[in-house]
Amino acid sequence: MKTLQDTAGPWPIPVAPGPVHARVEVPGSKSETNRALLLAALADGPSTITGALDARDTALMRRALVSLGVQIDDDAGLLRVTPPQRFSPAPEPIDCGLAGTVMRFVPPLAALAHGSTSFVGDAAASVRPLAPVLHALRLLGATVEGDAIPCTVTGPELLEGREVTIDSSGSSQFVSGLLLAGARFPNGLVLRHHSPTGASIPSRPHVEMTLQMLRDRGVQVTETEPDHWQVLPGPVLANDQRIEPDLTSAAVFLAAAALTAGSVTVPGWPSATTQGGDEVRDVLRRMGAHVELAGDELTVTGTGTLRAVDADLHGSSELTPVVAALCLFAEGTSTIRGVAHIRGHETDRLAALETELHRAGGNVRQTDDGLEIHGAGLAGEGLRPADLLSYADHRLVHTAVLVGLLVPGCTVDDVACTSKTINHFDTLWSTMVNSPEDHR
Repeated sequence: MKTLQDTAGPWPIPVAPGPVHARVEVPGSKSETNRALLLAALADGPSTITGALDARDTALMRRALVSLGVQIDDDAGLLRVTPPQRFSPAPEPIDCGLAGTVMRFVPPLAALAHGSTSFVGDAAASVRPLAPVLHALRLLGATVEGDAIPCTVTGPELLEGREVTIDSSGSSQFVSGLLLAGARFPNGLVLRHHSPTGASIPSRPHVEMTLQMLRDRGVQVTETEPDHWQVLPGPVLANDQRIEPDLTSAAVFLAAAALTAGSVTVPGWPSATTQGGDEVRDVLRRMGAHVELAGDELTVTGTGTLRAVDADLHGSSELTPVVAALCLFAEGTSTIRGVAHIRGHETDRLAALETELHRAGGNVRQTDDGLEIHGAGLAGEGLRPADLLSYADHRLVHTAVLVGLLVPGCTVDDVACTSKTINHFDTLWSTMVNSPEDHR
């Protein structure tokens, strides 16, 4: 069936005809899926992954691993991963697209292959920070050409290094990418984060996710002191895994309930998780929505008002685009803090959010580490229809559709870029917005 996402040109954003009432099944976590794939590729035997996200970023990861000698069989969504005895250099350049997990997690595996593997990506990939990971691989004994995409990693017969210090203030993925492969380095890994400016590691829950998934597979990894990890060499045990729903992707659907005084339920919500997206519950509650987790079903119900919020999203910065849209319709002035590093995400998200919310009539300004947003209230006083730009960034589409939910006449230029994490997002969104009130 042809969907709007298959159609070129600006996409007319559906306007809420009234309170949104829906039950939305959100695809699996991208962060968890790509970590599970990579760990399965490193394991001491075959394993299976259920509930894996099927989207562009995870497809790129699967193709990258296959090119290094991993076998991945897909049986109606059940992935069976068989690792090679030793990784082999990729015969063709590995396409990273715009996926941070691919460009930062796969080079350490390539360093375990005796030979050269090249990495390429989308045009915007070359500006995404990567140098700390490549610097670490040089210290471990690999030969690396380049400091960003495109680059080439050549693994020696044996990696002899062990201790590396990097500045991970630009992305927690620098730490995760090295930790994930650390047990397979001949001497293990001693990894330290040090920033000359004293900046901390952002999105810290993603590091905790990495550590938990390593420990679940028998890897001996300890944080001997803050920002200092030791990974002992040894096997990565094969471990079957079920992937949680992507809680960050769920945020945009839950926000629709808060904006329209409706009610949206997301099933499969974990009672305990290392996903940073879980923080959306606290943000929505503080802004005035009713939030209830009953069993594994999370329901957000709007109350007809939104309060301004002071939100430090350093640990969950992927939520910034959704929270910014909520703040646009809040009563009062909101501040989003601790997210300076998202200037290096798929696009400069702070500059993009400032520009696009201004385009819709919003009063927004960048700060050193975030945004200050003067809310227009749910009535949207002073807001206007706008042709919003996505910058090929799936999360900026989430901002746009929330603006267009309450401001008639808005469009977004590239809804298809949401395939990075949700295939056919446009259909899922339109179905939710136009669900009859009695649909739960």
